[in-house]
Amino acid sequence: MAGPKAPKDPTQKRQGFYIMRNKQVSGLPQPDGTGVQFIFLNDGRMLSSAKIVGNITDDEMLELLSTTEGFRRLVHSIGVSVEMDGADKKAEFVFQMYGKADLYGSGTTLHMEVPADGMEYMLNLSECDWSDDDDIPGQIRFVFDEPQKDGAGAQALVSVKLYLNDGFSAPEPEEEENVDFACDSYQEMLRKSVVQTGNNARLKAAIERAKRGEDITIAFIGGSITQGAGAVPINSKCYAWQTFEGLCRLAGKGVDENIHYVKAGVGGTPSELGMIRYGRDVCRDGAVKPDIVIVEFAVNDEGDETKGVCYESLVRKILAAENRPAVILLFAVFANDWNLQERLGVVGERYHLPMVSTRDCVVEQFYKKAGEGKVVTKNQFFYDCYHPTNIGHRIMADGLLALMREVDQSPMDEDTLDLASVQAVIGDAFEHVWLYDRNSEADAVKILSVGDFTETDEELQGVEMNRDLTQTKEFPYNWKHVKGAEPFVMDVCCTGLVMVNKDSGAPDAGCAEVFVDGEKVLFADPKVNGWTHCNPLICFQDRERRTWRVEVRMQPGDEDKEFTILGFGIVS
Repeated sequence: MAGPKAPKDPTQKRQGFYIMRNKQVSGLPQPDGTGVQFIFLNDGRMLSSAKIVGNITDDEMLELLSTTEGFRRLVHSIGVSVEMDGADKKAEFVFQMYGKADLYGSGTTLHMEVPADGMEYMLNLSECDWSDDDDIPGQIRFVFDEPQKDGAGAQALVSVKLYLNDGFSAPEPEEEENVDFACDSYQEMLRKSVVQTGNNARLKAAIERAKRGEDITIAFIGGSITQGAGAVPINSKCYAWQTFEGLCRLAGKGVDENIHYVKAGVGGTPSELGMIRYGRDVCRDGAVKPDIVIVEFAVNDEGDETKGVCYESLVRKILAAENRPAVILLFAVFANDWNLQERLGVVGERYHLPMVSTRDCVVEQFYKKAGEGKVVTKNQFFYDCYHPTNIGHRIMADGLLALMREVDQSPMDEDTLDLASVQAVIGDAFEHVWLYDRNSEADAVKILSVGDFTETDEELQGVEMNRDLTQTKEFPYNWKHVKGAEPFVMDVCCTGLVMVNKDSGAPDAGCAEVFVDGEKVLFADPKVNGWTHCNPLICFQDRERRTWRVEVRMQPGDEDKEFTILGFGIVS
């Protein structure tokens, strides 16, 4: 093919830095038949990506990234590359600013079609139309003509680089080597990840039953990391599935033989919600009796109002099952090297539980040099400041499997745990909590009036359960208020009560107040978190067991706004 007779000189590229570099993405199925990968930039994610991926240390530049106004002062253009198998494929790159008046609706949304040929294509910010209501950089989306095929590998490999306006400079990107999973340093990392094997009786017994061909179930409950966030595809590269596959290999069994799999992670939620939904999402209302349960809330529980009581209550609830399941505590880590291991690890010590720490596994080696013990960089491990990449998910799974192999090769301990005789180390006020929603029937609850909470909310947080790529809506049996002043009223016999409401960034979302026997005990503002997800809030705890009159009212002035009661956690 002939080229131009006089090619133009290439435009000299400005200095810049990556916020995504050779990241695997896939398109989750959408109602219109397309596939979309969401990459969120709010809540410090953009700044963290600039630090980890772009090696940015300049405080002024980092501060500018926190607002749209600053972003436009700093960034001249955005370079985007997409690489996919096959010819003539493309993706749409979307960069959305969140608005001040309407989080998702009033800010600028930038679009660029990008051929999936691995070349870098430029989006010049000076050529874009900008909204006067822009607030902060909100999210990036990659939109594909069709969704990720079930069981397939990554749909695309993408990079996003911010090129700077005059007066700003950026360091050269760090060179990275492939992760050597066979090296001695990696094996040392895995040894450090095993905090303790604890009393191995329950776990070893489950592994031995699996080896004999008996049916066992391994279950995972936690936040977005357990949901699989950052893994591509989310259903088969998440740490939960990789752990399940490893357990099958350890037992000498195939994936669809006698070992069964339950994944129940819900993004952005703590053990305060996990303890309520455990019976539904893991035990499937009694249909499933898991033999091994991995509990992963060490990076979600900062939002737990009880600072550990809910976490210990969940652990005790699982341990108390008649089939005596094994519980493994997993401590994930954020990109700032943080988790709640010190707070929550005392629970594992009290009940002599196996514990695995991803923080202990990876953080120390992050700060070593290549050839001196550094195996994986932060950019290779983290998809964003909260979630692991496929490599990170594999390392988490390998840590759990290192524990299982050690237990498998050790003599069996005596199962001496008598839960009734073990005093809680933090608290157990919610050990006997159970979920009540619109689909429930219980003698302890009498709905006197739903008032103006008559609708059913269909716009709910969705999660990829088990092996699914499609999302399951959380708390579909709910009570939604649209308009009116009539309260929701119920009588409930209990010692504690948690209301689960829907958080929302929608401008028409209103606030509600909860009264118990006429006393106001809770104010619920769905805009505090600013996105659609499930939010548990404690109404009361450790009270006398009797019947309480509970009313949920819209706050004065919000009678014409929306609010959704997703359900209640009732402590009997």
